[in-house]
Amino acid sequence: MAVIRSIVRGVGAYVPSRVVTNAELAERIDTSDEWIVERSGIRQRHIAAKDETTSDLGLAAARQALVRSAIDPVDIDLVICATATPDRTFPSTAVRIQAALGITKGAAFDVQAVCSGFIYAMSIADNFLKAGQSRRALVIGAETFSRILDWEDRSTCVLFGDGAGAVVLEALPQHGDRNDRGILSTRIRSDGRFEDLLYVDGGPGSTGTVGHLRMNGREVFRHAIQKISGVIEETLLQAGYASDEIDLFVPHQANKRILDGIAKKLNVPPERIVMTLDRHGNTSAASIPLALNHAFEHHLLGENKLVLLEAMGGGFTWGAILVRW
Repeated sequence: MAVIRSIVRGVGAYVPSRVVTNAELAERIDTSDEWIVERSGIRQRHIAAKDETTSDLGLAAARQALVRSAIDPVDIDLVICATATPDRTFPSTAVRIQAALGITKGAAFDVQAVCSGFIYAMSIADNFLKAGQSRRALVIGAETFSRILDWEDRSTCVLFGDGAGAVVLEALPQHGDRNDRGILSTRIRSDGRFEDLLYVDGGPGSTGTVGHLRMNGREVFRHAIQKISGVIEETLLQAGYASDEIDLFVPHQANKRILDGIAKKLNVPPERIVMTLDRHGNTSAASIPLALNHAFEHHLLGENKLVLLEAMGGGFTWGAILVRW
């Protein structure tokens, strides 16, 4: 029986030109390259220029994804931008990107699920496409996390960076079996009881300020492996696959120890894991599409490859997606 699947038609990415190394951070705060690498696996990160906004980053990534997809922007009827660092409180960053691309039909909106944002946005787009409400979607993860960091807090400021990634999805008929291309399974979860473990201490409705990121790293680490492993198992079960059938594992780039722990629990060998953490740091909602772009440019995303995406972010939010390229 034929079904509609969301097929990935193109990927793109953009990172700001300014690179900040661990050595440069060590000149400002009490830290060292060795300390940062040992605890996170990060060696450098990209930081947006003062005149670069989140929509600027997202627009650059979107344009590259559209060119690679060979789909004209005017044929896009859904734009979703996952971000926790929007240009403005409103309107959404997505409508600014929509306008810059010359798209005048369909809908555009932001999704805020922090580091899980791209997973949430892909899941939402997939449901729009499967329901027939949209035909082609542009899904973007874009962040300027450098704007919400406390640069005196060495436990957080060394971990994050800025960047953007994007994918173009198109609704196309498939056979309706486990060999279909496109998004095969999605799972998203949240549990607000853990809000105070990873949050920003400001907001227009509370302090009237942007605020700074705050994190209890030890507790986040403890929850991450358990929650992510669980939702991955659900996602695979729904689609009828086992972890040893995954061709490529593209996780949220948060911390190398977390990634190693999840891979070990799922028995995913290191050569199947896409790792960009050392170059980009944690770019929140942008990290998965940035890693996807890396995989594309290094010829790891061949046709029919089974690709698993996963993330966990503040809230807590978490989720996973299984897609056949």
